[in-house]
Amino acid sequence: MGRAVLETLGLFLAPFALFALYLVLRARFPLALEHWTRGRVSWLTLAGLAVAVVGLIFLSLTAPRGHGLYVPAHVENGVLIEGHFE
Repeated sequence: MGRAVLETLGLFLAPFALFALYLVLRARFPLALEHWTRGRVSWLTLAGLAVAVVGLIFLSLTAPRGHGLYVPAHVENGVLIEGHFE
């Protein structure tokens, strides 16, 4: 669960980091409030949300999955049979 949250948070923060990198490359101080206007932050937030949603969809479509039907753990003739895929 923690990995999914960190991946999504990283995808959301990527546009902000790229904008800060852009400011550094343009020889501007990235922490100055004049660069972080309400409009820019709004666009970066929307871009971050879009990247996070697309990333989650991509990760869910490409995630490895178990094949077959899952049989939960059960007791058979006094012996515990572990859960497995059939």
